[in-house]
Amino acid sequence: MTISSPSVLIIGGGPIGLTLAGDLGWRGISSTLVERGDGSVAQPKMDMIGIRSMEFCRRWGIVDWVESAGYNRDYPQDCAWVTDLNGYEFGREPFPAPRQEKPPVHSPQKRERCPQNFFDPVLQRFARRSPCVSLEFNTELLDFEDKGDGVVARVRDVRSGETRTLRADYLVGCDGGASMVRQQLGIEMVGDAVLTYTTNIIFRCENLEQLHDKKPGYRFIFIGPEGTWATLVAINGRDQWRFSLIGDADKRTLTEAETRAAIIRAVGKPFEFEILSTLPWVRRQLVARQYRKGRAFIAGDAAHLTSPTGGFGMNTGLLDAVNLSWKVAAVIDGWGGEHLLDSYEVEQLPVAVRNVGEATENLRRMLSPRILQPDARMFDGSDPAAEAARREYGQRYTEMMSREWHSIGVHLGYVYEGSPVVVPDGTPPPPLQTSSYTPTTRPGSRAPHAWIGETKSTLDLFGKGFVLLRFGAKPPAVDLLQEEAARVRLPLQVVDLAGEAVEKLYERRLVLVRPDGQVAWRGDALPADVATLVDTVRGAIAGERPPVSFDAVIAEA
Repeated sequence: MTISSPSVLIIGGGPIGLTLAGDLGWRGISSTLVERGDGSVAQPKMDMIGIRSMEFCRRWGIVDWVESAGYNRDYPQDCAWVTDLNGYEFGREPFPAPRQEKPPVHSPQKRERCPQNFFDPVLQRFARRSPCVSLEFNTELLDFEDKGDGVVARVRDVRSGETRTLRADYLVGCDGGASMVRQQLGIEMVGDAVLTYTTNIIFRCENLEQLHDKKPGYRFIFIGPEGTWATLVAINGRDQWRFSLIGDADKRTLTEAETRAAIIRAVGKPFEFEILSTLPWVRRQLVARQYRKGRAFIAGDAAHLTSPTGGFGMNTGLLDAVNLSWKVAAVIDGWGGEHLLDSYEVEQLPVAVRNVGEATENLRRMLSPRILQPDARMFDGSDPAAEAARREYGQRYTEMMSREWHSIGVHLGYVYEGSPVVVPDGTPPPPLQTSSYTPTTRPGSRAPHAWIGETKSTLDLFGKGFVLLRFGAKPPAVDLLQEEAARVRLPLQVVDLAGEAVEKLYERRLVLVRPDGQVAWRGDALPADVATLVDTVRGAIAGERPPVSFDAVIAEA
């Protein structure tokens, strides 16, 4: 039995565990990641990196890695709803190919198509870039114990059977929906355990586009007399596709003959294809009651399970990892206070509740034809009224589905309301937005993007420590804040910005931004008690607001 002592022990080597390891390494904090599998991905569970996640990739300097990971960036990203690929098209939401898509005005980045079988290797490369990170695949967690001053875990090499002990300051479970870490901590998941049983089939077919008469698209939704029954997604924009046969709340096992027949029905004609892998899975709507017990945390699917409709699951998990990483690093480095780690749950749990709920509503809209039965005439080519029925139905479905395709407010508009490490300024919370986003520097919000050079964004200023932005030709003096930060070793950089556009966007003359890029405080002058401000944002003292209970979060959602 051998003992090693990383600062953080990460359980699970999917995108969330790899992100956490990489970000900790980027901050100079040692970690060991253990993953039972070998790190390969046969069934990519995600394929879209959201705009906020891409902003993090920009911070780490790996945007080029994502863009060159393997997806065909010239492949159109349209979403369409059809009877089958050789049948009728009800409607379509057009989107440009990734190479042609431009960032919105609110960000220097845009979303990127990069399925998990491409993204995980990127994140492994990112994590391995730091000498502080150790990735140990084919290694499983047996059990762990919180000793009060650290966590002791037993792990086993699944190939040799060798067992050893790891001791770390903190343990983070990024080990998925069946999380062993969450189960050992006794944390309950709340919500709907079964939305639908679904079967994913990855298949290979060269030039599938030549087998039908529809414009190419990233995603096709298939609607029959029984309602919405399947989807087809371009996994690499070339020859690999993910076909999802959507079931209901009743579990059943499909034969290969049944899955092949379903794929042929969706294309609308017999054709040759190779099945690469099949994965039965369950859509769930679940959020953990707690994200922390003592020195152990959970993140990603271990903390929240969501329908993939909307692409929020992995991106919410990346937000977990970035939020937790800088706080753990701050405590290990000695300037973070005892309340800083408590704020992880306070901030991230409401985000998960909102995003999981939004994803379920997207699923409900996608499956709505099951409830509102389609007009039977739509599927009858001989009925003279069929075309009018299809047109009317297509317009309604297209309008209804628009909310899923346009969700920038979900990705950028989250606010850490009631956080103990955010100093409120008395302004009312902004309304929740889904399809639009309004930048704000209200404390708890994402600090807005503005160009401050030909290729430099305000977002490029944030990441390692706190940044105090000062605005105007004669910005307020901040010497007292700098002195107090130095006294407690809080990393602080002061940056002066001038210009009508950026000054209007940032709303106050002083804006304090945290390492994760969220606004911690703002004002037109320093407060009278600078020490209290510094101690609040670093978690040395509790904030003014009492913590919100899980039940209250659920009720508000």
